[in-house]
Amino acid sequence: MEANQINFFSECSFELQEEERYTNWILKAAASEDRKVGEINFIFCDDEYLHKINVEYLDHDTYTDIISFDTTEGNLIGGDIFISVERVRENANEFSVDFDTELRRVLIHGILHFCGYGDKTERDADLMRRKEEEKMEMFHVEQ
Repeated sequence: MEANQINFFSECSFELQEEERYTNWILKAAASEDRKVGEINFIFCDDEYLHKINVEYLDHDTYTDIISFDTTEGNLIGGDIFISVERVRENANEFSVDFDTELRRVLIHGILHFCGYGDKTERDADLMRRKEEEKMEMFHVEQ
């Protein structure tokens, strides 16, 4: 696994702006968890694309905002993170936040999974939310 390789791909019309800023933030967030970044691929897509992956690979017939496939080895985090831009947009409306804020939450949620945080129990989900907030604050700190 290559070190510090963060890629952004799109399977829909969405294109992430300020990729370098996001890359630096993700590296800083990982370092704050004593992790190094190997290779991470973010793939932006629509609901149907992500639903197909959810059914095919996870046997879940539901729509979701994010699916991550973890290839982390020790402290070197990595993997593929698929994000439904449609779902992020809907969630932003539902939670009354702007799209960019919700997108950052979903991006860092995937990274936190790679760092070993879960969200299946209420206790784990609470910790995940606190970690998301902590890492999102780091985005606004000038590099």
